Amino acid sequence: MNIYVDIHAGKDGNGSREMPYRSINDAAKAAMPGDTVLVAPGIYREYVNPVHAGTEDAPITYRSVEPLGAVITGAERIATWEPFEGTVWKTRVANSLFGDYNPYTTFVYGDWYFAKADKHTGAVYLNGRALYEVSSIEDCMKADVYECSWQPEESRYKWYTEQDPEKDETILYANFLGADPNEETVEINVRHMCFFPEKTGVNYIHVQGFGITMAATNWAPPAAFQEGMIGPHWSKGWIIEDCDISNSKCAGISLGKYLDPDNNHYFTYKYVKSPTQMERDAVCRGQYHGWLKEKVGSHIIRRNNIHHCEQGGIIGRMGGVFSIIEDNHIHHINNMMELGGAEIAGIKMHAAIDVIMRRNHIHHCTMGIWCDWEAQGTRLTQNLLHDNQRPAFAKPLAGGMMSQDIFVEVGHGPTLIDNNVMLSEASVRFCTQGVAMVHNLVCGALTAVNAGTGTRYTPYHMPHRTEVMGFMTILHGDDRFYNNIFVQNHPAEEVIVAHDSDSGADPENRLAGTWMFDQFPTEAEWKAQFDFSRPANMRELEPAHFGHLPVWCEGNVYLSGAKACKNEVNGMEDSVKAVVELTEKDGAPALVTNVYELVGGFRDRMVNSDVLGKAFEPEERFENPDGTPITFNRDYFGSFRGAEVLPGPFAQGGTEFTL
Repeated sequence: MNIYVDIHAGKDGNGSREMPYRSINDAAKAAMPGDTVLVAPGIYREYVNPVHAGTEDAPITYRSVEPLGAVITGAERIATWEPFEGTVWKTRVANSLFGDYNPYTTFVYGDWYFAKADKHTGAVYLNGRALYEVSSIEDCMKADVYECSWQPEESRYKWYTEQDPEKDETILYANFLGADPNEETVEINVRHMCFFPEKTGVNYIHVQGFGITMAATNWAPPAAFQEGMIGPHWSKGWIIEDCDISNSKCAGISLGKYLDPDNNHYFTYKYVKSPTQMERDAVCRGQYHGWLKEKVGSHIIRRNNIHHCEQGGIIGRMGGVFSIIEDNHIHHINNMMELGGAEIAGIKMHAAIDVIMRRNHIHHCTMGIWCDWEAQGTRLTQNLLHDNQRPAFAKPLAGGMMSQDIFVEVGHGPTLIDNNVMLSEASVRFCTQGVAMVHNLVCGALTAVNAGTGTRYTPYHMPHRTEVMGFMTILHGDDRFYNNIFVQNHPAEEVIVAHDSDSGADPENRLAGTWMFDQFPTEAEWKAQFDFSRPANMRELEPAHFGHLPVWCEGNVYLSGAKACKNEVNGMEDSVKAVVELTEKDGAPALVTNVYELVGGFRDRMVNSDVLGKAFEPEERFENPDGTPITFNRDYFGSFRGAEVLPGPFAQGGTEFTL
């Protein structure tokens, strides 16, 4: 059955074509399995709380009749501004507008939040762009450039808030730099979220073609309730596609964790246990609360434009397992640099078990993709990542994160990174083990190899399941590099990177290649520690059980001074300058390069799951989520590789590629 919604209807109706509802949420109360909610163009200033689940064979579909014509917003327009002083204006808003959640008394804060906690979940927007919050009316009037912003001139637009307890009002001041806020479109965050079921288990919902914007979301760390402007809230089988998702105070899409009152921002409010211990607790408690393949995950997030969110484009812990994230454009995440902490990226996923992220274009984010804990069966393939780095003119934010295209942290694998184009200064941050990199073009450094994990015991799981198999610290190694092209496309000198949660700093590598794995054993050297001809002595073997795992390097090409691991097999090194430039052609990103001219006739063998073997700790193969093997005979575009296997992501070579 079709249910109709039209904000411009003359009066509220019953959901029929002739008498549509005026509210999407009214339709959500009525929609049952198999129904389609058709939403006419317009701005829907409401919170949509789906209450009924669909089924796998009969999902409930919410569709914007005109692509992106229906916009669900968490904001309200304010046109009652009065001049205050200079270019600063002032308005008062009754707190009754906000109900039981006032974004202008609620600060962004929680576990793993490292920046100063002085930013509210509320915001002020001028013509769709967020103004920068300051802590005094004086700073609002000064309108100074914010030194950490990636958009300095925009950062001069300021706002400030205070409360009037006697009148129970929120007072807002904003510096519009000469614009008249009553003539322009000025909005403020009012609602917590936009399209997010209040209860868990609302399965099989499809959301198609909406604009979703301007919600007062709060910080969403892994052992807490993870809120976003839109998300399934611990459900199964959602599809979110062809949407424009922007201006979340924190997260755009959440595939994350439910609310567990006994483990919700535990460290922030109780202090007595380490936050990593509470993450371990969250995994085990999650299984008690239904974290099973049959109940949670298996979502599809595709063809969305996700941008200008200040924590993450897509975030999630545990609730995103077995999902596909494909063909999304994710950009300009955390560019305001008002927020800082260990949950910031274009995509930030904990426990991305059997999650496939493919054909995404991710750029101008503090970090591109961050796979944290339990990246088991995770595959990152055919993605384009570039400019995921702080601009040279922007000052580092105290508590902000380091930048790279991909960060894999404290997992045991198997994590597969294949056929990607990575162009930022730092390509992959390796605080982990059990990673295979195959047929990538890598123009930045591999950083933090053998560092940054301490004794962080993390879970690994039964293959292709959520059930925990065990816990182990990170030994490092167990990594594989086959048929990649490494190019020194940025300055090779080390950079100093500030710590996120204290005042220290460390030098970080910028020399491209696999050379930093020189310290790791080959497979033969590692096996030589074990004498299989006699009974083993546990204490004698303890150094081997807690030592580095082997690393395999074969068929890789190193150009422009990129340096190979000493154990590289059948590799190629050439110090001649390689050209790799990202341009634009017919509105699409294009790559101009001479790397394949330099590669010439160099070839290596076809790589498959048998070549890669098993990740050590979970003893799981690098394979598809259904357990079938992978042969890397298709490239970045999906074109087939023949018997002559060319390194890098482009099977046929060439000098220009429209990406």
